[in-house]
Order: sequence, then structure tokens, then C-alpha cells
Amino acid sequence: MHKKENISYIATLLFTLTALTSMVIYNISSFYSNAVSNMDKMCESSLAKEKEYLEEYLAKGLDVLQVTVITIEYMMQKGASSSEIEAFLVEQSERYMADIDENFTGIYGLVNGDYIDGIGWVPEEDYVPKEREWYIAAKKASGKPTIVSPYLDAQTNTIMISVSQMLYDNDSVISIDIVLNQIQIITQDINIDGMGYGFIIDREGLVVAHSDESEKGKNYVKDAEMKKLISKIYNEKEKKFRTKIYDEECTVFVDTVMDDWFVTMIISNSKLYHDIRTILTYNIILCVVVFALTSFFCTVAFRKIRMHIKKVEESQRKLENMNEKMVTTIARTIDARDRYTNGHSQRVAKYAMELARRMGKTENEQKEIYYAALLHDVGKIHVPDAIIHKPSKLSEEEFAHIRLHPISGYYILKDIDEMDMIARGSRWHHERYDGNGYPNGLAGEGIPEVARIIGVADAYDAMTSNRSYRQIMPQEKVREEIENGKGTRFDPQIADIMLEMIDEDVLYQMKQKCDTTKNILIADGDSQATDIIEHILQNETEYIVHKSSSGKEALQILMKTPVELVLLDIQLPDTDGFELCREIQKTWQIPIVFMIEDKNFDTIERAAAMGIKDYLSKPVTPLTLLEVIRSIL
Repeated sequence: MHKKENISYIATLLFTLTALTSMVIYNISSFYSNAVSNMDKMCESSLAKEKEYLEEYLAKGLDVLQVTVITIEYMMQKGASSSEIEAFLVEQSERYMADIDENFTGIYGLVNGDYIDGIGWVPEEDYVPKEREWYIAAKKASGKPTIVSPYLDAQTNTIMISVSQMLYDNDSVISIDIVLNQIQIITQDINIDGMGYGFIIDREGLVVAHSDESEKGKNYVKDAEMKKLISKIYNEKEKKFRTKIYDEECTVFVDTVMDDWFVTMIISNSKLYHDIRTILTYNIILCVVVFALTSFFCTVAFRKIRMHIKKVEESQRKLENMNEKMVTTIARTIDARDRYTNGHSQRVAKYAMELARRMGKTENEQKEIYYAALLHDVGKIHVPDAIIHKPSKLSEEEFAHIRLHPISGYYILKDIDEMDMIARGSRWHHERYDGNGYPNGLAGEGIPEVARIIGVADAYDAMTSNRSYRQIMPQEKVREEIENGKGTRFDPQIADIMLEMIDEDVLYQMKQKCDTTKNILIADGDSQATDIIEHILQNETEYIVHKSSSGKEALQILMKTPVELVLLDIQLPDTDGFELCREIQKTWQIPIVFMIEDKNFDTIERAAAMGIKDYLSKPVTPLTLLEVIRSIL
């Protein structure tokens, strides 16, 4: 299609879709407000009745308790004995259960220092009334009747509460237990036309009653999914809110009982708005029929275009990933020439990208600066090894070779037209803001910005990494060098951002992560083989060798020593190397290299399937051994 035809087609399609959508929205709006309003009123009315019943029921318990308390206080003032008071409690307990409510299971308490029980229960010797919840709650209430938090009776699987009150002597307490069976019966009927379910919880998250009786007694605060709902019930000021429960959209209605319990009704929105959904279905079907013919050809074309775009994007992602891996590999190759600078390019790239991010650069710009920083030292590939590895001060001639690496890097990278930052970053990252840098003596804003960013990051990493002639510098000294270099060595604005990063790095994490020594464990039953490996590594001062002749001894060493690499023979006197490998992997995440005598490729594949880092063929040669160890560590 031509451009005008495309615009006309899309406009027609959008107009039709807009008209149909408006019609659907109008119908939804008309029915939605009425349905929601009616449902809300029905649900709130149902909860109000439940709340009223609960408060009446609990008030009856409070009234019974207060009548009992008045009588006992009168008996105490008249000098009644504990046995007389006990007889009264037994009589009242029987009367309350028979005449008032069978769920009032008995009266008990602490009177004049003696525990008295109206149903004849005799506590165990270690029972301390003053440590029980019913006594503590009454004490806190200071003479007022109080409802103690519900609890689940382990023997009867019933939820019970205690209603307690402190007597006039400020020491005696009378309490009555109430079984909440009747409340459970009522709660099972909390719903609207069979939709939804209800429950009652206290402020501790205990389910006092539930439409599903198997949920009764659970603590929803301990349930990860329900804990979110309970938190909303406690904190929501409105009596209605919507939320997701187990990935289902629901409407929740809440009311309180005596400021201690929450009566809750939950209805799935799919059921609550069933009528609306039916109307919506008819409208959607109508829209689909009308719109289908119009959009059919467009959909077919769109799918083809989308598949093509998806393939292109996938190819682009793969190409970007491959490019990043290739760039990273090149940077590692350059860094690996000198063990003291190993990882230098990756750290510089990380610091440079963070500087770019804080400078407000786009994600694409940040990525390009990251690549430029990764490859900033690629020109060092032309610097002789003798100069790279020289531990002492370089001569003027040797330093001249070093000063050439930005130019060498530029010519290696200059043909990458899509990212010209990369070549510029390599060529000018050693220029100074005051013009005294190399190779061209550029100054100030005349230095490309990418090079100024890399210059700061490169200098920072040089100071925070080990070198052959010095160790990592203290953070205070590094900060001082960056501060002093503002306007002379570094771009002041970029240096200020680096200073911010330093100040935020309280624990000095931005530095080379390397231990001075690394522990290598050799597990081989052949002592001659372990001696040969130890001899090969004897001049490698950064490696400490630990030898074991059996699997048991190897595990003992691992438990005592932080090991960075395990060289493991697949045949040990007391175990199979594969089995020992599995034991190690259960506890430690340590790279393991197998030492294999047989040349069976199945053995190598089996090792690879277990995540083995590499394998060495016996007898081990020095160069191969050192290359594998250095590459892994």
C-alpha cells in the first residue's frame, strides 16, 4: 500500500473500533454503577446483622460475668470462705449452661489467693493462675470487664474466649469461658445468594470462625498470601476494598466488633459481577462480528510483519550478545597479559558506564561508553611482554612504547563506524585536561567526552588495583588524588561525579577484588602425581597447595580451609571421583577440575554434565596445568 492508503485504512479501522468501544463502555457504565451499588448495600447489610449478633452475644457474656462478680465481691466482704465461694461458682456454672447458654462452659478464677473452678477442674501442680492470659488481661483492664484473645482448644478443636474482671481487692479475678460454636454456625451462612464466604478474625490474625470450618483456628498472619489480605483488613479505613487473593480479583467487605474482631466477607469479582459479564459478553460478540471482517486482512498482514520483526530483533539480540562477548574476550585477553592488571578493563568499563549514567546519558550511550572502556587498552597488544611485565621503573625508551598504545588501539578500532566512540576513547584516554597528556596534547573540552570519562575511570582503577611496584592505595589517598587532579589531569565535572561515587562507597568495595593467595586442593591417591603438581606450582607464590590422598581427607580439608579450586582424580582409594564431586557440590560452590587417565570421551561428557570446570589428562604437563589454573582463578 502507498502511504496515503495506509493512513486511510488505519483511520477507518480506528474509527470503527472507537465507535464499538464507546458503545460497550456506555453499556458497562450503565449497569456497573447499579450492580455495584446494590451489591455493596446487600453485603454491608449482611455484615451489619452479623456484627449486631456478635456484639449482643458478647455483651450477654459480659453481663453474666458482672452479675457473678458483684455477688462474689459481696460474699468476700461478708467473709465467705473459699469453699462457700466455690460452691456458688459450681451452682452458677450449672445454671448458666442450663438456662442461659450451653456455650458458657464454666466460671473460675483466683479469689483470696486460691484458684477456684466452677466445673471442678483441678489444675496441675505447676499451674500459676497469675501467669495465665485471663488473669493478665483482667489486671491490665484495671477492674473493667475485658474479653481475652480467642484461642483454639486443642482437645475439642473449638474456638473459645474468656471474659475476665478484676475484683475490688485488685488481686482476685473472676473469668468465664465461652465456646464460640454459635458464632461459627452463623458465620457459615455469610454470603450473598450463595456467592462468597465469610470469616471472623481477631487482631492477632486468629480465625475465630469461618464459612469453611476447616479454616477455623488458623492464624492467617503466618500464611504468606493471607497475610497481605489481613494487613489490608487491619489498615483499610473503608469498609470495602478490592484486592487479589490467590491470583483472583475479589471484593472484601469488613466491619469491626467491639474494636477487637473483624467480620469479613469475600466475594470473587467474577461472581459478584456475573450479570455485567453476561452483558459484556453479548457486546463483545457483537463487536467481534462487526470488527472481524474489517480487521481480518490487517491481522494476517500484521502477524507476518510481526514475525519478521521478531526474527530481526532476535537476530539483532544475538548479534549484540555476540559482539559483547567478543569485546569482553578481547579485553580479557589484553588484561591477562599482566596478572597485576587482570580484570582492569572490565572494572574501568563498569566505572565509566556508571559515570555516564550519572551524567544523564541514554542507555545506548552508556553501552557504547562501556564498550569503549572495555577496549581502551587494546593497543597494548603491540607492547612487548618484557615491558608489560617489568616490575621496576620503565626507561624513557620503554615508556615511549607504552605511550604508543593509544595510537595502536585507535588504528585497530577506527573501522568500527557504528560506534566511533570506541576508537576515540582508545586514542585519547591518556590526554590531560590541562593539555599535558598524550598522544596529541589535547586540552579541556577539546578532548572527546568519552575519553575524558574513561580517563577518570582508568586513573581510579589504576590506584585501586595491585601493581608490581605497589599495593592498592588507601581510599583516602585515592580521593585526594582525584580531588587534586580536577582541572589539571581530569575534567572537573566528571571528577566530581567520581568523588560522589567514592563518598558513597563507605566500605571501599570499588577496588580490585583479589586475594594475595589462593588455596588449591589436590585430591589424588597417587602421591607421586600430587608431588609433581606441587613441584610445578612451587614457584607460583600466589597459590597454596593442599594435598589429600582420599575423599575423606579431601572433605576434612574443605571443612577447615577456604579452597578456591579442587584438582580431583576420578579414581580415589575410598571413593569414586564423581561421587566425591557430588558431595563437594552439595556444600561448596568451588570450581572442580578432573584429572583423567583414560581418554574415553564418555567420561569427559559425564564430567561436563556435572558442571566440572575443566579436565586435565594425566600425566599433567606444567604449561597446561598453569594455563587451566590461571584461566579459572
